[in-house]
Amino acid sequence: MASKSFTKRIKITKNGKVVRRRMAVDHFKTRKSTKMNRDSRKKRPLAMSMKTLLNYKKA
Repeated sequence: MASKSFTKRIKITKNGKVVRRRMAVDHFKTRKSTKMNRDSRKKRPLAMSMKTLLNYKKA
């Protein structure tokens, strides 16, 4: 069983990919270009194998 805080930050897609939200999206948007703000809405793949993900436990 994975920790609750970790499971809130990821999503498993229909095809089994693990995706996460991009960091630092909510702050200082006026300093970033429009392209960066648009790009920040996309989900990013998580560089973690499914085996590691399933074995992730609360420390």
